[in-house]
This record gives sequence, structure tokens and C-alpha cells, in this order.
Amino acid sequence: MAIENAAANAERTVVDDVRLDDAWALVERFATLVRDAGSDDELTAFGEITSKLTAWGIPYELYRPELLISLPGAASVTVGTRLFPAKTASMARSTGPGGDTAPLVYERVGFATDAAEVLAGSVAGTADVSGRMVLTEGLPMPARIADLAARGAVGVVLVSPGERIHEGICTPIWGSPDLRSLARKPTIPVVSVSNRDGLELIQSITNGATAATIIAEHDEAWRPIPILVAEIAGTVEPERFVLLHGHVDSWHVGVGDNATGDATLLEAARTLWTHRLSLARSVRVAWWSGHSQGRYAGSTWYADNFALDLERNCICHLNCDSPGCRDADVYDDIVAMAEVEAVARDAIRDFADSPAVTIPPMRAGDISFNNLGISTYFMLGPNIPPEVRRERDLYAVGGCGGNIEWHTEADTIEIADPERLLRDIRLYTGAVFRTANAVVHPLDFRATVAQAERVLSEYRPALEPYGDLQAAVDAISDCKAALDRLYAQSDGVTSIHAARPFNDALLRIGRLLVRLLYTQEGPFRQDPALHSPHLPELAAARASVGKVPDGVLRTEVVRARNRIVGMLRDVVELAHSAG
Repeated sequence: MAIENAAANAERTVVDDVRLDDAWALVERFATLVRDAGSDDELTAFGEITSKLTAWGIPYELYRPELLISLPGAASVTVGTRLFPAKTASMARSTGPGGDTAPLVYERVGFATDAAEVLAGSVAGTADVSGRMVLTEGLPMPARIADLAARGAVGVVLVSPGERIHEGICTPIWGSPDLRSLARKPTIPVVSVSNRDGLELIQSITNGATAATIIAEHDEAWRPIPILVAEIAGTVEPERFVLLHGHVDSWHVGVGDNATGDATLLEAARTLWTHRLSLARSVRVAWWSGHSQGRYAGSTWYADNFALDLERNCICHLNCDSPGCRDADVYDDIVAMAEVEAVARDAIRDFADSPAVTIPPMRAGDISFNNLGISTYFMLGPNIPPEVRRERDLYAVGGCGGNIEWHTEADTIEIADPERLLRDIRLYTGAVFRTANAVVHPLDFRATVAQAERVLSEYRPALEPYGDLQAAVDAISDCKAALDRLYAQSDGVTSIHAARPFNDALLRIGRLLVRLLYTQEGPFRQDPALHSPHLPELAAARASVGKVPDGVLRTEVVRARNRIVGMLRDVVELAHSAG
């Protein structure tokens, strides 16, 4: 009890030291900068951060890798003599100034109902749209564009849910492309129009309009972008660390997405540095470029270039996007992998005085470390309460706390709220400090295996005709028993040195289980930016029933089963070796 009280007192001392002055000044400064990836304004923004780190004596590294960045340019849609203003999505195909012309058809799909659905963007149709421009609802998310391109569309016109046109990026390539992923780059032009203009375009099709001309231009190139990483060394196990991160590049001035997040990282770094002698393990605070116009190019570069260190030593990572936004008080869509759900909920209870509802991670938001097997919690900040969203008739967006100014010119200083920002800085700072200082890493992989068991039982009935999955069921049972023994043995450990064998095993177990649940590509690759259900290989097999030859499904199921069994057997061996 004395140890627990001492830990709680240390946390409270750290959280109480969080202040708003420097953070709010950074928000106000960023509200004057259009931080396109690789731009002069963005470099100025990074300079604002490094000047503070230097003044406080916090060590950091500033990198400038050349990565693929796509900045949208001129865009429009013309039907007959009517020209509609538009925006094009990053990484779509450029048409050139003359545009592309083709027959225009309408495919009704409706709009997303929550942030997770917005970011997944995985609505799929069935109609043959070969040789046609497709007018449809939604935001320029990669799954939707890939689906339409696969069905033969030669261009896409997206109807925004409101009068503002939301910016976006439509490539499924996560980070800069490599030889495996290059072919996934979008091959069709993509533009978005306002809701009002979209309704007029739908009516024009009803009235017999047959063709549209899309203009979509981009400034796309491999260009140097800044990546900033500060490190606050721990006093007991400095090689082991928690990674706290967020993006600096923005659409327009991007105050709610993500100046408030950058300010949160800055104040968390200052506070943790001030209390560094109380940190058992290290904290790395990273500010990325290439999020908005490079599909997480900056965080992916870091995952690539520091892969071996991350794989061996990163306890978990926390993304910080859209905290401290106007009217956002409900923690109802908090991203957390199963093994850190309790950590996330407890941190929100203790440091933000609020209950929380967790959801599984989407394939979005600089979660660039799944293939390395690193656990994560937090991504977007709290939301406007549901009843307020209904009263105001707010449609779903993917950030800014649910404020519909997200990814538009209207994401200005009014979107940020100082009191809510202070609350969320305290939350992130307290959560990181707690995670870095826990004697045994706060990673409960019993919850992860239970999640895998539930998913397997859901998939199994549809897949049993194509392969016997009993070996996977048995492997999960063995894994649960081994983990129960491991955690029981670690319960009485009271020092970080004594906990080292358990913690080493936990990280190696996590590297296996995170990859098993969330990835298909190898550990040093990146899965595409597409919706990926748990146990993705079996999920893909289930989704393919009736669509491919039975022999293909039999082959897929046995290979997926072997992967599950093999990885779970390795987990059992790791659990036994640490006990």
C-alpha cells in the first residue's frame, strides 16, 4: 500500500505542475501558420517548438528525410456550362489543366455516422462503373477510392456532408511507397464538392446530364520534411521508453487538428523534463510531418529507421490528435488495444475525472507501429457529447472533437478551448508518466488473447467447411493458461529490476500478439491504410466465401491457421521462460 501511495503522490505532483502558458502561446502562434508538409510555415512551426526545448535544456534530434508529399492544387467539376468549385485529395492522379471528361453516374451510399466510420471509409459497391466518373457521398478515404477504381471508375466526385469541403488524402499506401506498395497508388482523379453543389449535380444527372469534366492538379514530389524527437531519459531503465507523438503539418492553420496536440506534447515534455528524476524509464516525444499530405510519412519513416530499437524497447505508444477542442467533454471513442484498455480508462478517470469508452484502433492516425508489434492507446481526443451533436445536427468527422470545421479553412483559433486543453494536457502527461513508471509494464495480454478467442469463434462457422480450426482454438486455450501463470507470478514483484524478466517477456509477447491481431505484412513493412478486422487473414477468408474458388479458401484457411498456432505457441514458450 505504501508503494501504491507513493506512486499516486508522484503522479499527482507531476500532473499538478502542468501549466497552460507555453502551450496556449504555441496554439496562438500555430493559428497564424499554414503548415503544409515541407513548407516554410511548417519549418517555422518546428522552430517554435525547438526554441522552447532548447531554452528548457531538453535534448532533441531534428531529422529532414526526403519523403513523398502531395499538396492539392486547382480542382473543379464542370457539367454542361456549369462549373462547380472543388478540392482534390492528396495523392490522387493529376489530370493536368485540361481535365478529364467522361460520363457521370451517381452511386448513393450515404454518409458516415461516427469518426471510426469516417476514417475507415470502407463502403463498397457492386455496380460496374467502367469508363465512368462516379458521383457519390463521403470523404476521400482510400478504401472508397480503391473500391471504385477496382470497379472501373475513371474519376470520383465526392459530395461533402456539409457546405464546407473537407480536405483529405486518398492513397492506401501507408507512408512513402516501397516496391511492394507502389502499385497501390491511386490511378484516378478524385475531387470533392460542397453538399449544396453535390445535390445540384445529382439533380443534373436525374435531368439527363451525361458527362462531366474533372480538373485535379497536385504539387507532388519527394521533398525534405522535418521530424522532431525529444528524449527525457529515465533513471532506472533509460533504454526502455514510452513514445508520445502527434503531427505538426495541417490542413490550412489546423488549430484543432493538430495545433492543440502539438501544444500538448510541448507542455508534456516540459513537465516530464522538470520531473525527470522521478521517471523510471524514458519518454520520447515526437512531432511528425507528412501526416496530412503524406499518409503518415513521418511516423512511418521513424518506424522504419528506428525499427530495431522500437521493437526491443518501446513499451507502448500514445498518439495525440485533436485534444482540447471546443465543447469536447466526452471520452466515448478512445482508441485502445485490448491489453491497454484498462490503462486508458483508468488514466481518463484519474487525470480527466471522466468515464471512458474504448474502441479498437482504426488503421489511421499515425498508428505506424503495428507491424513492429507495439501496443497503443489514445489517438483522438474527447468528443462533443452525443446529445449536443444531435441538437446542432452535426455530421460525423474524423477529429477536432467532433467540430465540423475539421480539415477545412474554418479550423481556426475558435476551435481550441484553453480549459479543455489544460485538462487534456494533464491527462496525457499523467498517462505517460504512469506507463513509464509501472513496475510491471501495464500490458494485460490476457485481454488480447480473449479478444482473439472471441473473433475466432465469430469467424469459425463460416470457415469450417474450408479447414479445421480446432488447432487454433486449442492454441488459444494453452496461451490463456500460460499467461494466467505468468501474471500470477508477476503480481508480487515490487521493484523494476526484479520485474525485468517479466517485462522482457511481455514486450516479446506483445510483438507477436499485436502482429497477429492487426497485420498481414511482415514486421518491417506496413499494411495498407485500409480497414483491417482482427485476425485479418481469417477475416479476409470469411469475406471471400462465395467469391473465390473453394480451393483458394482451403489454402488460405490452413495458412492462416498455421500462423495463428505458430505465433501462439511462441507466446506460450515466452510465458514459460519468464516464470
